[in-house]
Amino acid sequence: MEELKKIEELTGHVREYVQVRITETRLLLAGRTAKVMSQLIADTTVLLVFGIGGLFAAAAGAFALGRWLNNTALGFLIVAGFFLLSAFLIRLVKQRLIRIPVMNEIIYQLFQNDESDEED
Repeated sequence: MEELKKIEELTGHVREYVQVRITETRLLLAGRTAKVMSQLIADTTVLLVFGIGGLFAAAAGAFALGRWLNNTALGFLIVAGFFLLSAFLIRLVKQRLIRIPVMNEIIYQLFQNDESDEED
């Protein structure tokens, strides 16, 4: 009878331990996901600001080229050609230069051990 009571008590402790570990894992996953998402949003914001700056620089360059060539439309056409060529080259190397490094960074961020993480 006493052994049965001890087994029930042990079973209760094991259930409680498993529930605590599940909760800890959920919190750890939520924290790491939030960190990756916040990094992604910050990087996207910086990229957007640089993109807008690049757009204005391209317009200024197109006007300057147009003035130099005495044909504004030709200046814009040359700048557009530069962007099309750049887009084509980026498309050719996107796997090696963009997709793989981004995936590696996300994996690194997810599995990076913070100083606050304590492994048992």
